[in-house]
Amino acid sequence: MSRPLPLALVQAAGVPGSDVSAFSASLELLTRMHSRTKLFVYPELHLNHLGDAPAEDVPAMIEAMAEPLDGPTGRVLAQLAGDLNIWLVPGSFYERGADGKIYNTSVAYSPQGKRVASYRKIFPWRPYERVAAGSEFVVFDMAGIGRVGLSICYDAWFPESSRHLAWMGADLILNVVQTPTSDRAQEVIIAKANAIVNQVFVASVNAAGPEGLGRSLLVDPQGRVRVESETAESRVLTDVIDLDDVSNAREYGTAGVTRPWQQFDEFQDSLDLPLYSGRLDPTRWSPITEKPGLEESGLEESGVEESEGDAATAGKGSDS
Repeated sequence: MSRPLPLALVQAAGVPGSDVSAFSASLELLTRMHSRTKLFVYPELHLNHLGDAPAEDVPAMIEAMAEPLDGPTGRVLAQLAGDLNIWLVPGSFYERGADGKIYNTSVAYSPQGKRVASYRKIFPWRPYERVAAGSEFVVFDMAGIGRVGLSICYDAWFPESSRHLAWMGADLILNVVQTPTSDRAQEVIIAKANAIVNQVFVASVNAAGPEGLGRSLLVDPQGRVRVESETAESRVLTDVIDLDDVSNAREYGTAGVTRPWQQFDEFQDSLDLPLYSGRLDPTRWSPITEKPGLEESGLEESGVEESEGDAATAGKGSDS
């Protein structure tokens, strides 16, 4: 059995002036060049370009850019995904929530032109990033293919984030990034580590210069780099991955040896986790494996986010 997913990771600089029409034209050209690619992923805040604005101007610019998920930009992106018949994760953008707060939010759109998931960054980079923090992990289903988890930049530094997405059944974690600092070298290692310890695919999609240092990469469940950029130049990384590699790694082991998801059974005592005021329960350790619609060949989404919840996330995908 095979679950192929052709995808494109677009390492690019932010769109000047947050011009959605320019983004649309660029993506349309890209889909013509990669006509069989199903999923297109862009860097963090790709459509909310701040450029080299003085620090004192940034708060007002963010206030001006922030929109509700179903605002003008969101409607254009949803229609664009439908018109081009693709799955689209256009990075992240500043979302103005119903609570009046501004979040750094990643959104996924289906080939039917629907918003199927939205994720608010749980770990903004403090003290620099002054947006509100999200509070829920989010995955979404690509019917007939697999389950995808959403992650934004600094989230990757917290192993609990990727571990929870893997536990929720993610086969692929998309970590969209805008890192211009020298710790990008460490982030590359973290992407590999998160793939290895969770036995999932991890895509770390950084911005090109000048907003980011590039070095985007795609890592498989064995920790092998499938494709990567070694520079900050704009480029498109393409590959066809088989999401069954996730189940194979867990069944037969990383390097044919290590099976961390098989570590516990119901006869082992729970382990207290004082850091979290909680515990590790062996009966809840295994990842979710039931993924509605994976046997289907169509692209009908499972749980549309516009309905104030995402059935694909077992109740954990709501952003409200």
